Amino acid sequence: MNRKHPRARKLFAKLLLVFVGFALGCTIAELALRVAGYQYPEFYQRDAVRGVSLLPGAEGWYRKEGAAYIRISSDGLRDQEHTIAKPQNTFRIAVVGDSYCEAFPVSLEEAFWAVMRKKLEECDTLAGRKIEVINFGVSGYGTAQELLTVREKVLQYSPDLVLLAVTTNNDITDNSRVLKRTDDVPYFVYRDAQLTLDDSFKTSRAFLFSNSRIGRLGTWLRTHSRLVQAITQGHHGFKILLASWRAKRSPASEPQSPPAAGSGETGKTPEKGDLFARSEELGADNLVYLEPNNAVWNDAWRVTEGLIVQMRDEVTRSRAKFVVATLSNGPQVLPDTKLRESFMNRFGITDLFYPDNRIKSLGDREGFPVITLAPELQQFAEQNKTFLHGFGENIGNGHWNPTGNRVAGELIAKKICEGGLLK
Repeated sequence: MNRKHPRARKLFAKLLLVFVGFALGCTIAELALRVAGYQYPEFYQRDAVRGVSLLPGAEGWYRKEGAAYIRISSDGLRDQEHTIAKPQNTFRIAVVGDSYCEAFPVSLEEAFWAVMRKKLEECDTLAGRKIEVINFGVSGYGTAQELLTVREKVLQYSPDLVLLAVTTNNDITDNSRVLKRTDDVPYFVYRDAQLTLDDSFKTSRAFLFSNSRIGRLGTWLRTHSRLVQAITQGHHGFKILLASWRAKRSPASEPQSPPAAGSGETGKTPEKGDLFARSEELGADNLVYLEPNNAVWNDAWRVTEGLIVQMRDEVTRSRAKFVVATLSNGPQVLPDTKLRESFMNRFGITDLFYPDNRIKSLGDREGFPVITLAPELQQFAEQNKTFLHGFGENIGNGHWNPTGNRVAGELIAKKICEGGLLK
């Protein structure tokens, strides 16, 4: 017994030394990262209604695409503070959408909805009233989460007009569990010809873990620790590198047969070949430019159109006006005609504006205005030989850069003013 105690003490001393050394190393690394200005804060939190939402009060630099200092308001908006009660003599516009509205790659003043607000101040139909724009955009949102945002947050601000910004390259797929491939967000599905909310994500392991003590501790560490942020970013970068390595090793031109009926897989016709593989490779849901030819895509479009109409109904019942703006995708507005044609040929696309025109037709049938931006943005890009999407080495892809935001904001303001929507 006497021999065991010294051994135990020695083992404990070694373990304590290792722990102290590890803690000291982490402290030094944390301080070094802070001195160096390294920062990748956590901007998001789990949300019991929408699956995910912006974290109130979060702030820090965003450098994944572009560079901007981000501050999230006390109500969880990528915007300045706004009062719930609408100021007198004010026309209030609520903007609902995804990462294009969230606009992390650019400064607050450069976001298209901020540009839109400034241009709308010049509109004669305001008749001396002030214009206020509130941004409710959150990255990754589909129309389902946007409808829930209208219900939970937007209508309490008593907007005079709700602008739904549709990102066609992923909003349609975001409304389908099969195409989005995640169980961590709410969806709407048709049951007995009625749109029904499926919020089963609240019982998923990921959601339950996030609400546990350990999960909340992890969120706190990702928000406040630069070292944890560095580790998280390193892990994310490694996954991207690994996916890129696998994509290069896989035969991109390998033919794939169409799935069996009812298999639940996104379908491919023999003529389209590796359309899905190429879509994933380019990071965009490029099948949206094609007329849907299977049950999964037909259902995704049906749900999307139903959600837009449902949002229109709920907004107008609150005595606000409703307008949709279809945004642009990088391939639609490439300044080089040959590059656009090459993209279309690669995917067998005959009309780059198919999703925009389809939503415009929905608006014509249902009686709400639709602002289609892509054709005019394409014309601007071609005439000025400039890219509206992307930053640095990724120019032409991704989100709107400052020029894209500026031109889009000016176009939307012009359409809203000329359409008499401010009366």
